[in-house]
Amino acid sequence: MSRAKSKRARIVDDETLRRQLRRLQRILPDATCALQHRNGWELLIATILSAQCTDKLVNEVTPALFERYPDPAALAVASIDEVQRLIGRVTFFRNKSKFIVGTAQAIVAQHGGEVPRELDALVKLPGVARKTANVVLGTAYGIPSGVVVDTHVERVATRLGLVDAQGPVAIEAQLMERVPKARWIRLAHQLILHGRETCAARTPKCDRCALAPDCPSAEVG
Repeated sequence: MSRAKSKRARIVDDETLRRQLRRLQRILPDATCALQHRNGWELLIATILSAQCTDKLVNEVTPALFERYPDPAALAVASIDEVQRLIGRVTFFRNKSKFIVGTAQAIVAQHGGEVPRELDALVKLPGVARKTANVVLGTAYGIPSGVVVDTHVERVATRLGLVDAQGPVAIEAQLMERVPKARWIRLAHQLILHGRETCAARTPKCDRCALAPDCPSAEVG
């Protein structure tokens, strides 16, 4: 079975990077966020809940949560116990209950009940780090504030040699430097989907990967 090399991949040159970006666009033109949402508020809450939890499980939990609390004003006055009951299947549901209620309260008190559209304002909300803020700004509002770096992006970008940095912060910074800003949002969605479908952590499908010809980690055949 084909497997990616365990050693850290070399970084590819700019021409190869552009070629891989074109391939990603060709094979995954419709890649988007897997978290189900109807607006920025729902995406914000869903993304907080998704930390160390599968998107599938979050999507199973959020419909009842949003039916009960459809906006920040409703969730801001919610009982923590009731919220815990509604999201009790997700990981760390006790802490996340406090985060999402606190976030709702802050949005009502500080932002007139509207999800802020600035990175600096978002990361001040309870339970919201840079990755969550990038997800909300990029997916809900089309604002390229940065590149979302989750475990899939970290793995795939490293294997492809798009970066040679280590850790989410350094990887995001290098991707932002190497990739045109207009591609930041799309690139994250494509790398995440490619990581889920093809470039898996333990058994990457190098023999059927369209990116393998220029991938320094690929072992095909």
